[in-house]
Amino acid sequence: MITTLIFDIGNVLAGFTWKEHFERFGYDEEMVERLAKATVKNQVWNEFDRGVMMKEAIVQALVDSDPEIEQDIRRVLQNVNTMIKRLDYSIPWIHELKQKGYRVLYLSNFSEAAETDCAHALDFIPHMDGGILSYQDKVIKPMPEIYQLLIDRYGLVPEECVFMDDTAANLVGAEKFGIHTIHFLNREQAVEELKKLGVDA
Repeated sequence: MITTLIFDIGNVLAGFTWKEHFERFGYDEEMVERLAKATVKNQVWNEFDRGVMMKEAIVQALVDSDPEIEQDIRRVLQNVNTMIKRLDYSIPWIHELKQKGYRVLYLSNFSEAAETDCAHALDFIPHMDGGILSYQDKVIKPMPEIYQLLIDRYGLVPEECVFMDDTAANLVGAEKFGIHTIHFLNREQAVEELKKLGVDA
């Protein structure tokens, strides 16, 4: 029986994707991919998520990976809060799930800088039962330590948990601990997948 639902935050409850964010600036598909390689697909990005480096040092390191597009990199990273969409379903859905008896946690590679810039759009966090933001504990998905930390901190029984994320590698990491997983693209799709696991979503 499923008792605990674990959500990724960045691309799921907060409702954005990096591809959509880059496209808002009018970049074509080739440039979107180039920007992704220089930023979110860059190994340095992990340091941003974990809060190990200061924001400006991280931005400079990303710029150094592709200096020809420095202004474009700085442009898309300048206002992190433009990535976030306020989704009206987030808080009501969290409350619905909790009222049905489910524990609702978060497990997210969400950076300190992003949390600060987007606090107004992340006000669903206090409505959840807890969780882990990667920068606070200096661990990052899909590092095994982050899943073990969540299990230990909240006394979870892995086979009674479902973890929803939009990144396949993160799901593999959770599955290694016996946690059920859903490749979460939107609420409608997630609800259908949760029902298959016997969750009253």
